[in-house]
Amino acid sequence: MNPKVDWYFAKPAKWQQEQEKLRVILLDCGLQEELKWGHPCYTLQKKNVVLIHAFKDYCALLFHKGALLKDDHGILVQQTKNVQAARQIRFTDLKEIVKLERIVKAYIHEAIEVEKAGLKVKLKPTAAFVMPEEFRIKLDSMPALKKAFQALTPGRQRGFLLHFSSAKQARTREARVEKCMERIRAGKGLDDE
Repeated sequence: MNPKVDWYFAKPAKWQQEQEKLRVILLDCGLQEELKWGHPCYTLQKKNVVLIHAFKDYCALLFHKGALLKDDHGILVQQTKNVQAARQIRFTDLKEIVKLERIVKAYIHEAIEVEKAGLKVKLKPTAAFVMPEEFRIKLDSMPALKKAFQALTPGRQRGFLLHFSSAKQARTREARVEKCMERIRAGKGLDDE
């Protein structure tokens, strides 16, 4: 156990018991415990393998390369249609975790083997994502913005494209583009501090 992560499990939360049980299971699998993105993250040689996180209706294990797992039991969930690599196993009570413990450990060990083998999820290229017309016009008329956007990592580029294109109305897309232009110029992603 990593004392830097203890605070996460000590705070009162809706899924506290369930998350504590998941912690025990993960530590029993020989992974290192770290705190990343404000959540307990379990790593192998500094590579992210699985993360514990909680939502309103469930808590989950998030496998960073879950798309590469076999999912023999059909329990992996793609959180949204835009998530390419990660997959979740969701839980709604402690009994469910206890019942599935053996299966969960098998998925964790498979994820460890995926990491040891150095396997990578083949991601869609950024060019395959929709470029909203409102953003394309800005890029065409502002060479410095275009250069800054092209300098971002592919993940940051995809984040902005998904954010812009998810708006249904043109004026909302325009407002989002305007609001994010300084972040792009500063080389920051959508959620970077």
